[in-house]
Amino acid sequence: MNDSTIRRITRHADGGTENIDTCLIMEEPFSIRVDGKPYSVVMRTPGDERAHMAGFFLAEGLIDRIEEIETLGFCTEDGVNVGTLTLMEARRQKVLELLERKGFISQTSCGICGKEVVRDLMQIVTPLPQTLRITVDQAMACMDALPRQQDLHKRTHSAHAAMIFSADLTPLSFAEDVGRHNALDKAIGKVFLENRLSEAVIGVMSSRLSYELVQKAARAGIEMLIGISRPTALGVDLADSVNMTIACARKESLLVFCGGHRLIVG
Repeated sequence: MNDSTIRRITRHADGGTENIDTCLIMEEPFSIRVDGKPYSVVMRTPGDERAHMAGFFLAEGLIDRIEEIETLGFCTEDGVNVGTLTLMEARRQKVLELLERKGFISQTSCGICGKEVVRDLMQIVTPLPQTLRITVDQAMACMDALPRQQDLHKRTHSAHAAMIFSADLTPLSFAEDVGRHNALDKAIGKVFLENRLSEAVIGVMSSRLSYELVQKAARAGIEMLIGISRPTALGVDLADSVNMTIACARKESLLVFCGGHRLIVG
């Protein structure tokens, strides 16, 4: 598979040494263009390129609906990995300022403080509705479903994963990648390309929840985001400002950092 490769390594254990084959996750550059112009280069695990782009551009604020995309293509000719988004003209004119900015809203920047991050993100993120009400056990069941899907992690022990659910806990998408941001972009992008984003309300991830992940989830309309590690303070601040529920599921406990009104207790 192009998401992993076999390498020969040396293992030292229990006083002995042996050479064994092991599986390593693939990491390759992915050049992303908008209307033929370079926009970003991300390091990612090959696979789900169109979904990756769709989720990435949704997070960036360049698209809101599938109808705003003229073409979304991926090319591997001459050994290069290039993805291109062509916007419909009306959408292109609407996002000219975003296309001309320096840096990316959905990626960590240097030299800015937390308040500036939240202020900039709030320009493209609107407060979430409150349509979701589930029990604590149901929230834990969503997280429990994640490792059962993680084939790439089972082979490489180094992949992050993201899974999206509807309000009735139906799985809508799943994705794995070397990067947690990429995994969420891919999972959201799959739902977006199926034009089912309105059904996506719960997201679970195999990582801590930083502000970038909260922002990506908020752009997708996800009301509850659950990780396996505690979130960052800025992630909680952003989630609280957009009315999102943030939680951490570890073993038999669910730690809720904001938005606890969506959980039914007892």
